[in-house]
Amino acid sequence: MLAKNSRVLLTAATLALAAVVALLVGPTPHPAPVRAVVLKAPAGNGPATVGGTAVPPTPGQSGLPVQSGQPGNDGLPGATPPGTLPPVVDHGPRTGNKVALTFDADMTDTMRRQLRGPHPPSYANLAIVELLERERVPATFFLTGKWVEDYPELTRRLAANPRFELANHTYGHAAFTPRCYHLTPLPRREMTRDVARTFEVIGRYGGRQTRYFRFPGLCHDRTALAELAPLGLTVVDGDVVSGDPFATAWQPIVRAVLSQVRPGSVIILHVTEANAAMTDEALPRILAGLAERGLEPAPLSEVLGR
Repeated sequence: MLAKNSRVLLTAATLALAAVVALLVGPTPHPAPVRAVVLKAPAGNGPATVGGTAVPPTPGQSGLPVQSGQPGNDGLPGATPPGTLPPVVDHGPRTGNKVALTFDADMTDTMRRQLRGPHPPSYANLAIVELLERERVPATFFLTGKWVEDYPELTRRLAANPRFELANHTYGHAAFTPRCYHLTPLPRREMTRDVARTFEVIGRYGGRQTRYFRFPGLCHDRTALAELAPLGLTVVDGDVVSGDPFATAWQPIVRAVLSQVRPGSVIILHVTEANAAMTDEALPRILAGLAERGLEPAPLSEVLGR
């Protein structure tokens, strides 16, 4: 969750995320690794580029995405040629007035054990979903496979909404680098299968499937990207870090979002109620603030244009 608008925002976001994960999994975190590849959105309406080379739009991008969850379907938003290093995007073009609301649905083994305990928490914030439905707001949900398995009815509900896109956030929220805020590292040999398995789990529900993927903690390096190359996907980080995990008040979340947001922004929020209990309080204020700034939520595929 790295904001690139300034060094100050980058440092603040990193420290905030580190503090959040420390609460969840243990002592002081290690710094996240440097990204290997970054896909930069253009200043105007032209195609995005990698290292100055134009990236053509994904086939089948006109109109609604193909309603299919089959891995490798190049008609889906975010699909890239299998075998190529996945592009990494933070935001869309800075033109127009569209922004993307994205919601991560984390589920670790620790969280799953808590669900099966005597006093299970909720890791599914229905108030967020109900608000988005009521106000007819588009959003993109980055789902872990374990979250989908634990909340099948809610996943079915998300998939049934034509304004919601479904994306991949790994199977069990493990780290894809040796050091990522003390998240449990996933062995390299398991990386491809982990993400492919999650696409399979999510794909069973239909709806607006995508080939978008977000790493836990936004931690990735060239090794991790290379392991995902066979899957033909696009890695989506984000440029607006809300800081909603473990927040104790809604005001800092709203300030963080509205102080960073720009046309083309990808806003990172969470739908895991117990670990982000104030997000539903912040969301209506965020929507109001976006409207005051002339910004309009849109599906991630529309904001990125790919």
